[in-house]
Amino acid sequence: MTNPTHTLSSRVAEGGALLKQDMAARAAVIESAIDHLLPPTTGGDARLWDAMRYATLGGGKRLRGYLAVTTAALFDVSETQAARVAASVEMLHAYSLVHDDLPAMDDDDMRRGQPSTHRKFDEATAILAGDALQTKAFEILASNKTHASAEVRIDLIAAFADASGAAGMVGGQMIDMEGEGRALPLAEVSHLHALKTGCLIRYSAESGAILGQATPDQRARLRSYGTAVGAAFQIADDILDTTATAEELGKTAGKDEAAGKSTFVALLGIDGARKEAARLTEQAIADLAPFGARADRLRDLAYYVIERRN
Repeated sequence: MTNPTHTLSSRVAEGGALLKQDMAARAAVIESAIDHLLPPTTGGDARLWDAMRYATLGGGKRLRGYLAVTTAALFDVSETQAARVAASVEMLHAYSLVHDDLPAMDDDDMRRGQPSTHRKFDEATAILAGDALQTKAFEILASNKTHASAEVRIDLIAAFADASGAAGMVGGQMIDMEGEGRALPLAEVSHLHALKTGCLIRYSAESGAILGQATPDQRARLRSYGTAVGAAFQIADDILDTTATAEELGKTAGKDEAAGKSTFVALLGIDGARKEAARLTEQAIADLAPFGARADRLRDLAYYVIERRN
């Protein structure tokens, strides 16, 4: 008799191998798009552009960009258009990391195994690079090279702004800073991370549906998928902050505990946090049912976010 657990494990392992290949291929496309959109210059602003490129190119999992191009592929969007949206979300994500690492925020000297941007350059340049990356991200979406329809471009910009501003990522960062040294209840921790981390991941999944002019149901399902994946991703991050080494993470480990932050691990324990991440993964996979086999890599990604080691 077949062992169902063994069958699932084999399926997840096989899917993980295919996902790794697909992520690498799409990351190369996204990297090329970013390189093209952030050309180096030799003028008086060369240091700014160098810092923007340093913060954005040559590192990271490209998870958000991968979500954008992979969900767009469900609707046969051209790779060039999808790569532009992916590049914009990766630029905005990079800006958030540059600013998070500043001494006034998380004060971290390492990012992706290299000196953080303010350590490689200086604080003023890092602030300006983050500012410029944020505005460049919206400039890309506003271009008719991203989509011929002004309505689609406005929809992308509106959803992006909602996910990244005070009602999303930036608001989450503020709540996170205010929560240092205080014991937050689970509901508040969930809300904090839904804003700080989850909103941008949710948008990344939804952006492909916007770009592909999907039906309201298709868009809602991908938005729900992104919400669940974003929550699972943050829980996995909390687990890694407790269990992984700095070498594995490419950044300082154990900083949340040292800063007195409330985390899923602190509230649920490692086993409880892993169970909640697994529940969210199954929820995300259920959202993909109408897309059939075309969404297999997105299903694999839902497993990947809770099994990764960095």
